[in-house]
Amino acid sequence: MRPLIRFTAIATVLVMVWGLFLVVPTSQARELRISHQFSEADARHKLALEFAGEVEKASAGSLTFKLFPSQALFKSKSQYDAMAKGALDLSVFPLAYASGKIPELDITLMPCIIDSVEEGMAWRNKEIGKRIEAVCEKRGIKIITWLWYAGGIGSKDKAIKVPDDVKGMKFRAAGKLFEFMLNEGGASITSMASSELYMALQTGVLNACLTSAESFVSYRLYEQLEYFNTPEKYSIWYMAEPIVMSMRTWKSLSEKEKKAVVEVGLKLESRALEIANEANTIATKVFSKAGIKVHAMTKDEWQKWRVLAEKTSWKRFAEKVKGGQELLELAK
Repeated sequence: MRPLIRFTAIATVLVMVWGLFLVVPTSQARELRISHQFSEADARHKLALEFAGEVEKASAGSLTFKLFPSQALFKSKSQYDAMAKGALDLSVFPLAYASGKIPELDITLMPCIIDSVEEGMAWRNKEIGKRIEAVCEKRGIKIITWLWYAGGIGSKDKAIKVPDDVKGMKFRAAGKLFEFMLNEGGASITSMASSELYMALQTGVLNACLTSAESFVSYRLYEQLEYFNTPEKYSIWYMAEPIVMSMRTWKSLSEKEKKAVVEVGLKLESRALEIANEANTIATKVFSKAGIKVHAMTKDEWQKWRVLAEKTSWKRFAEKVKGGQELLELAK
């Protein structure tokens, strides 16, 4: 029996030693993936980098991040589905990209619904922002850092200043409700990602476009345009593009990790406002330096666009989206 006892003792020790190698330390870092459509030169990518670094420090290293810019992991509009399913952890995500499945989110890219980035950033503490956050969380994503961007109007052949100027133009409108408004105003519409604008302008597929100030610069659209209606003072185009997290990821975090994410997210909103306004100023300087004819929209011009928006996009949203009229009232 002694050999059997000896064998049993040795086997027990080996199992215990092997078990030590199988134990996963509780302090092991967890890597989260952040995907977005913007280039590494884009301020939105830099904001995501800043967020990742700050959360890593605040969580004492229990959370780390890997970033995938320029649609390297998921295409721009596929990111919502990926987050809803838990296949993606975070994104810098234009909320209106999910409006095909969450129609209420078209309010976050509504022509002339706000007239400044500051007004958009104030949504977090208003009922309209709370409604949007609740809708997002119910449908699988959580807003961490609010970010709004203003957009300009670029064109060839003629300047686009007021609604009458869009007649006969081949436009990329950036958003279903902008497409509807501009089409009603007499433009022909072609939908595409902002990353495709340069080639479309170069080949004549487009001769006018709407996109964010940051994208006008990062995609070097000044090389293909003759006129630029800068959003530095007023813009008809404002879009919510917050840092968002998959609700599945959110629910899997510890309370300490959730606290770190929320605190960093709130802290970065002042930086988000700063970079959004910087983008408008930089776009004006870059386009002016490139010899593009730059126009700053006036309040009177903006009011003419708002009249068109109310008759077209606002009316359509109120009629087609459940609770749309109430959201419009809250947003106004």
